[in-house]
Amino acid sequence: MKNSFELKMGSASVPFIIGVVVLVMSPLLKVDGRVPTTLEGPFEPVTVPLDKSFRGNAMDLPDTDPLVQRTVQGEFQIGDNIEALDPESVGSIVEYGRYGRTMSHRSKGYSLVYSQLYPFEGLQNYTSGIIHHVRLTGLKPNTLYQYRCGDPSLSAMSEVHYFRTMPESGPNSYPSRIAIVGDLGLTYNTTSTVDHMISNHPDLVLLVGDVSYANMYLTNGTGTNCYSCSFSDTPIHETYQPRWDYWGRYMQPLISNVPIMVIEGNHELEEQAENKTFVAYSSRFAFPSEESGSSSTLYYSFNAGGIHFIMLGAYTSFDKSGEQYKWLEKDLASVEREVTPWLVATWHPPWYSTYTAHFREAECMRVEMEDLLYQYGVDIVFNGHVHAYERSNRVYNYTLDPCGPVYVTVGDGGNREKMAITHADEPGNCPEPSSTPDKLINGGLFCGFNFTSGPAQGQFCWDRQPDYSAIRESSFGHGILEVKNETHALWIWHRNQDYYGIAGDEIYIVRQPQKCPVKPKVLKNLDMAPVTIFKYLKQFVYSKIL
Repeated sequence: MKNSFELKMGSASVPFIIGVVVLVMSPLLKVDGRVPTTLEGPFEPVTVPLDKSFRGNAMDLPDTDPLVQRTVQGEFQIGDNIEALDPESVGSIVEYGRYGRTMSHRSKGYSLVYSQLYPFEGLQNYTSGIIHHVRLTGLKPNTLYQYRCGDPSLSAMSEVHYFRTMPESGPNSYPSRIAIVGDLGLTYNTTSTVDHMISNHPDLVLLVGDVSYANMYLTNGTGTNCYSCSFSDTPIHETYQPRWDYWGRYMQPLISNVPIMVIEGNHELEEQAENKTFVAYSSRFAFPSEESGSSSTLYYSFNAGGIHFIMLGAYTSFDKSGEQYKWLEKDLASVEREVTPWLVATWHPPWYSTYTAHFREAECMRVEMEDLLYQYGVDIVFNGHVHAYERSNRVYNYTLDPCGPVYVTVGDGGNREKMAITHADEPGNCPEPSSTPDKLINGGLFCGFNFTSGPAQGQFCWDRQPDYSAIRESSFGHGILEVKNETHALWIWHRNQDYYGIAGDEIYIVRQPQKCPVKPKVLKNLDMAPVTIFKYLKQFVYSKIL
């Protein structure tokens, strides 16, 4: 079977990190000393008290920090008079082979340079270093490979790195551990999150939006924790693109060896001249959009073993008459649950969050898409955006439903913005309804009307923690998903302030295909088919070639 793996190259190189982790079970939400399952739910809502002793360090890593410093010259340029590098001046070559054998295979890719330009006097323009995309072919599933990248003709090759391909799609074939993280940024909290994540040895990383937070800076490098508060008079929302380069260099020890799949958040929009958006995001990552039938980098799908992942875009059209919705219908209809029993969806802003921050902000998206996801039996939804942790009971249309998805918000990766602490159901914290829409989502259209039934009937907010909210906590961290078989998946959330391996929340998410059958039939002879992740993976690989 011929398979492929796409690599991305830039600048710098670091060694592979190996370690051992032993998971220690937390007493939180334990039932008689064992890990509970969703079959025992719905659970009574739990709010973990705020730990005021640990707020972490939300300061961004400066460009002088050794973790982000340039190791070569000739990368990005920023200023008034800049000239883009020639992407054809350096080859895009990856030499690779199975671990323990010679790297006798060679693939040649293509390169690009992107710019962030502003039509306003005084704002500094940016042009990137050379970014390389290389597709590796002939890969076998669940196999460890070694590789190096660069341009052999210039004697400029990286150190040797390693990666393992995903297992082949099938009902008994799953990655061992999948790390889920959102709103990562590049602070000292971020370093704690990533250190914890590395210690858990994930086979795959899902980043559910808000990556580098480069748009928390002016083009002169001045940063803030609140852009609209500090820079309300700028003619356009500026961004300091070198933060993307710093982020890539810092993340290399992890993502040069572990595949990462990313979906856009609001901080990736980064408007520039000619109304261009999402340029850095679309240039620095690779996406199986074409392979999954999508026409956009803002939404796509892929398989990882027996899991079908749907990556949805909240910052592009999602209404029923739009391209994304029509693509989603086709993608869901093409999923064969006998091959990929688990159906997992991700997008950035959550539908079911009880925090005041971003409360019901993506309500229009929920109104448009929730029925479709429910009909096709989506099992789990991962979101970010809200800078805290929350896991729901199974829910559909704000009502407890044993066939609804479990929604998990993991927007607690460590960015420099404030932690979400207050809850909309607490006295005095329910936001004014008209203030909740975000103009970046569906043009700011208002869809969050008062509830018409249930405990919150006639109100915009509940007056207690909603029944659909199983547990919430304001702490930085990340999650690990371990799918065990066709019906059971272990979800573990790790807090940064805990020792490595300790769980802050854990539960077995259990599918019930007999009780909750998928209603529509699988459509045949579509012009698309789910792409398998060992046929198309992507990473940053920063080599010393510039």
